[in-house]
Amino acid sequence: MNNGMVLLKALLLSTSQRNIYRHTKDKKKRRRIVGNAIGVAWLYAVIVAFSIAMCVGYGKFGLIRAAPTLCALMISALAFVFTLFRTNGYLFNFREYDMLMSLPFESRTVAACRFLYMYVRNLPWYLSVSLATLVGYGIYARPPVAAYPVWLALSLFLPILPMLAAAFLGFLIARISAGFRRTGLVQTVLTMALVILCFSLRFILEDVFRNNRVQAVLRTVSALTGNAAKGYLPAGWFADAVARLSVPAMLLLVGASALAFAAVFRIVGRSYRRINSAMKSHAAAGRYRVAAQKRRSVVAAIAFKEFRRLTGSTAYMVNGAMGVILALLVGAVALVVGPDRIIRAITHGAPIDSVMLRPAIPYIVYFFTGMVATTACSPSLEGRNYWILQSLPIEKKTVYQGKMLFNLALTVPFTALSILCLCVASKAPLLDSALYLALGAALCAFSTAWGCVCGIRHMRLDWENEIEVIKQSAAVAVYMLPNMFAVMGLAVLAVFLGTKMGPRLPTLAMIAVATGAAALCYRRVMILSRRRA
Repeated sequence: MNNGMVLLKALLLSTSQRNIYRHTKDKKKRRRIVGNAIGVAWLYAVIVAFSIAMCVGYGKFGLIRAAPTLCALMISALAFVFTLFRTNGYLFNFREYDMLMSLPFESRTVAACRFLYMYVRNLPWYLSVSLATLVGYGIYARPPVAAYPVWLALSLFLPILPMLAAAFLGFLIARISAGFRRTGLVQTVLTMALVILCFSLRFILEDVFRNNRVQAVLRTVSALTGNAAKGYLPAGWFADAVARLSVPAMLLLVGASALAFAAVFRIVGRSYRRINSAMKSHAAAGRYRVAAQKRRSVVAAIAFKEFRRLTGSTAYMVNGAMGVILALLVGAVALVVGPDRIIRAITHGAPIDSVMLRPAIPYIVYFFTGMVATTACSPSLEGRNYWILQSLPIEKKTVYQGKMLFNLALTVPFTALSILCLCVASKAPLLDSALYLALGAALCAFSTAWGCVCGIRHMRLDWENEIEVIKQSAAVAVYMLPNMFAVMGLAVLAVFLGTKMGPRLPTLAMIAVATGAAALCYRRVMILSRRRA
């Protein structure tokens, strides 16, 4: 444990933004750190406001006793999702692997240290939910004074079990893929399949319960469980410890977390070196054929380089390509089961049909395909190799044009295919379908150019782990949050205007707006490329 703590402290100090701010002389880096801190503080404020509002609603309806259970479930869900998406990059296949493994530490010590590092980095998110919920619970429930330190102390243990579960799933995926020749490809496929399963699990369970397929089982289980807290044991332990000050519940939560931590990393440590070695090695083909070398334009060559980078990184693939795969799945499911059935499943039988939602088809598809543009993180992914680009006889605008070309090649075909599937499923007129396709292409162009603006403006090259760029960077946050809320608002506006004046005129107007915005963002990219030349 002493070795692990020393290693953890070194990792935290080397990546601490506060530490970098104190010692760096680079004014641009200091400004970027301040900007990142402001953005993160805003996200914390949103989470705190949501948690307090939730407690106020529960308090008004006399349900405040459920707040501890709900807090535990929210923290557990956040911990599981955060860890599931970050296991590859934090626990496996990280850049400083060779350096850490050369130190006199056991494999399980390094693996456990990387897990604790991920835990500490995400702990402020969990505590923001916990503290905000505690405030609302304290106002309405008025618990004894001892409940407050118990709540705060146990909040530190709540994320451990779901994080361990997600990390163990990531370990199993890495362990399975390590036995294949194309380790990275197999790991990417398994991870994406698991993510798709998590997205669909909610609808599967809802369908099962709605159709009373397990009604008989629920009658028996309800007599044993009594409430939702007993369905997820850590949440029940947390609720009992806070509401009743139950010492056994406190010991169960702490003890289960410690035992699970020791057991998981004893298992992980046995295969840790082999899994990472398999991920970092590349198999060569056994058959070679001499052929003429293909010639590409510089822009196409850079786009192909981005394609190789995307397919060579599991984290990048899951983050950059998951949206287009989900869009394609939505279109395929709509063709098979019909859009009206999907709408009824999502809206719980509200009086909305596919005809009413036709004007929102391009926005529904773009919500997935424009979820994260590769151009938002690809400039920063050059990292310490950025000097190679600077030394090449290539203009910066050509580099960014290649990156934008790749994002267009990735999103436009999937967007068009998904829109066509939804139009056919909803029996949209031919002219409306053509307009929706044009709007989808214009939105993809805007997404590509706007993402590149964010990627250049908030470029970060001194990262130690690609997860910091792909999932945690300011560029991705600045791109994603306004884009996501704007798309949801435009979808609602399109449906409203479609019922008043028909779908064609609003769609034509939005095509013009999206095309103009894409042109302005592209012009901004060209200006920024000259400034960074």
